[in-house]
Amino acid sequence: MIPYAESLLIFTSLAVILASSLNLMLGYGGMFSAAHAVFYGIGAYTASLLALHVNSSILLCVPAAMIAGGVAGALLAVPALRVKEEYFVVASLGFQVIASTVFNQWVAVTGGIGGLTGIPPASFMSIQVDSYGGYLVLALLCAAGVLIALKLLVRSEFGRALRALRDDEAALQALGRDPVRLRVATVVIAAMLAAIAGAIYAYFTSFVNPESFSLDESILIMVMVIIGGTGTLTGPVLGAVFITTFPALLSFVQIPSTILGPTQRVVYGAVITLLMIYEPEGLLGFLRRISRVASFSALRRWQPSTSSS
Repeated sequence: MIPYAESLLIFTSLAVILASSLNLMLGYGGMFSAAHAVFYGIGAYTASLLALHVNSSILLCVPAAMIAGGVAGALLAVPALRVKEEYFVVASLGFQVIASTVFNQWVAVTGGIGGLTGIPPASFMSIQVDSYGGYLVLALLCAAGVLIALKLLVRSEFGRALRALRDDEAALQALGRDPVRLRVATVVIAAMLAAIAGAIYAYFTSFVNPESFSLDESILIMVMVIIGGTGTLTGPVLGAVFITTFPALLSFVQIPSTILGPTQRVVYGAVITLLMIYEPEGLLGFLRRISRVASFSALRRWQPSTSSS
């Protein structure tokens, strides 16, 4: 049970990285992307190839994965963001399809459908990470580092400019800022952060194949952000935790395995629909509303007792 719980926490930490990095684009920049799993996959394949053929050191594989992810982000963003912003999601969808084809067909590099196996465990200096507990610490540290970096970024001048771009592009242009350059930088940063999750995933599973980086995965990452609440640091974390742990909670319910997948999709769709109708701010907005109601109820109970005394 403990290895299962540790594994669940590791995948939850990776989901937090993916959702939070996409939120930089979607929540703060207003750019919908259907290709975030591509950067996740490029990070995984880059780290895997280096670990297999060069060295499995984190100090080599993770930075290399980030650079490869950033280059891929630039390849998507530079041409796509020169058209109207609403076409970016279409361009990202095409990019996802192309990348999935490459992952599947470039057998000499990616291993094709069979993937890459026997990836060595991560190492740091002379320390080798070869246990669930070790990977949990590594995943949590990476997730915390990404969240801290994003917090500093969105509170910086870059973050303020990004929110201004989302809310009023004309005003930003009047201030002399280049919207295209700002969007490209945002996509590149988000892609580099997503690649970190890919590298840790490759280390932990010691196996990567294209199925983990498909269009379905990109949509699932987007769902995490929307369910949790866009444009906040906490919302994507809540969405990632919900999406990752929900299947585990369903395992305690007697549901036949043949309908488990469809049941998950129906519940995800129902939650998104209900949140969009009744709580557009997502789970974070829902929790804030409950907190306000609880605080108001506590205040009402407190006031009579003070007045009577």
